[in-house]
Amino acid sequence: MANSNQIPLLSRVSLWTVGGLLGGLIGCLAAVFLTELIKLSLDVASGLGTLWLLLLPLLGVSLAVLVLFGLGKGQPVQTLAPQEATSPSRWGSLMSWYSFPRDIARADLTGDIVRTSGEEERFPWNLGPLRALAILSTVGLGAPMGTESPAAHIGVATGTWLGSTFPFLRQLVQPLAIGGGAASVSALMGIPLVGSFFMFELSQRRKIPATPERVAAMLAGGLVGWGINVAFKLQLIRLVVPRVSPDDFWEGAAAAVFIGAIAGTITALTGEAIYWARGLRNRPVIRLLMGGTAMLLLAVVIGWVATPAAAFGPGGAAIVWAENIETTPYHLLAVALLRAAATTAAVLAGGCGGVFVPFLAIGDLSGRVFATAFGVPGDLAGAAGAAAGIAGGYRLPLTAIAMVLGVGGPQEAQLTCLATVVVGALAGLVTARVANKLSSFLRTISRRSGD
Repeated sequence: MANSNQIPLLSRVSLWTVGGLLGGLIGCLAAVFLTELIKLSLDVASGLGTLWLLLLPLLGVSLAVLVLFGLGKGQPVQTLAPQEATSPSRWGSLMSWYSFPRDIARADLTGDIVRTSGEEERFPWNLGPLRALAILSTVGLGAPMGTESPAAHIGVATGTWLGSTFPFLRQLVQPLAIGGGAASVSALMGIPLVGSFFMFELSQRRKIPATPERVAAMLAGGLVGWGINVAFKLQLIRLVVPRVSPDDFWEGAAAAVFIGAIAGTITALTGEAIYWARGLRNRPVIRLLMGGTAMLLLAVVIGWVATPAAAFGPGGAAIVWAENIETTPYHLLAVALLRAAATTAAVLAGGCGGVFVPFLAIGDLSGRVFATAFGVPGDLAGAAGAAAGIAGGYRLPLTAIAMVLGVGGPQEAQLTCLATVVVGALAGLVTARVANKLSSFLRTISRRSGD
């Protein structure tokens, strides 16, 4: 915002609050519309036969690759140095809606939000339609990817578009974008602070100061998204609510330690694998062949271990399977690991979606592994594991805490889940550090052997 420092703090906060409210309202509606299309597509596809459940995700990812690398133009190599923004001031030339800058990974939705934090006016909003098509084909046809990053991406893109297109809103482009992203995630989850903390923690990856203005826009956007969820009675993501508390303190403490450790470790390893897969420099066709083949094989194995429906979609069907089938902890752990590998394969293939919801499912399944061992209810183990998965794998502990408090349940069950978040965050941090050290060591050995 030009000359913002010359405006009194209260006035700046008020302006950013208004921007967050407006961006949240418009951005959230756009994101909810896309999410409802995805939900409708998943509902239709899930009623088809087993063969369709196996093949549709591969078709969806293939269409996403075609959209991003066929319709999309520009050099597909991501660079470390940011390039100048190519977003048009108004509608711009038609070509600008199809051309990806070199510093943008085409299927990495969260990366764009992080990369432009603090400089939201640089967000590539003009590429939103292409991304929306790729998202709809990837997630809507059942690939093991989620809807939260797509919602945040569309929300931020809509807010930036508002500020970039209408001259009287240009000074509010940053709060419009922030509010749009926060509101979209809050509407998806039905919890106001989840969207606010989601945007806050992503901005912290670039160490953007949490000024009163930015906090006001985040809170305003989160509140708007929650209001839209309540007003329209949206059911976009199914969250497991713990109904029964642990029998005693030590039982809850032991469950928190073991569930947090396993969920945080598995999702952290999955996150590292996804980061590796997204960074491969192979041609899109080669990546699609590699990742698509792995997706198909993993879906077949999940169908054999559990049910074909458990391999389809972001992970909700896998949780329903775990809730309604009496099975062994080994089967639960196997499905959690297979789902983690499937999401990594979808990213490798070029799928355009999020990993928040898949991490919820992976964490939920991992947590249920210890439900019987510690005598805790399955819903509590699943809710605790899901929260630990977000804290450890996505590295969003504050978002996970907001989710636990927003979901509700008995106080003792909430305390168990909060303790699990802490353990999951620590386990994820340690696992990521160890994985990075091991990767660096192996690269060094490889270079020495090559010399």
